[in-house]
Amino acid sequence: MLALGCDQAGYGLKQEIMKYLDEKGIQYKDCGTYSEDPVDYPVYAKAVVKEIQSGNCDKGILICGTGIGISITANRYKGIRAAVCGDCFSAEATRLHNDANILAMGARVVGPGLAIKITETFLNTPFSGAERHARRIRMIDEE
Repeated sequence: MLALGCDQAGYGLKQEIMKYLDEKGIQYKDCGTYSEDPVDYPVYAKAVVKEIQSGNCDKGILICGTGIGISITANRYKGIRAAVCGDCFSAEATRLHNDANILAMGARVVGPGLAIKITETFLNTPFSGAERHARRIRMIDEE
């Protein structure tokens, strides 16, 4: 299951991503926001993080204006590896090398067509499992 969250700037792009997920039969939980009314992005980043940490969802997608603020918030939590991606190469590399579990995108940075391709790449790329990458992830997770 996939958790989705956004602020008001990311609302429209989240709607496009949900259409894509529906067409592909990919299950997701919409953690908000549910309109273009102004909100605070940390609320929605935390909601997606909670779904992943609880095991309800395996991965998440977060969207704000740039993808930066919402990813910074998510990355404050143990076990979360959120990566801002504005291209497919980054989405593939962050899954292969970092085992990222949250894709963050900026609705003011990427359009719907590219965002869907980035999402597809992120969701369809497995973690490589290479020892050097696993070791680095363990180092990130150390307190």
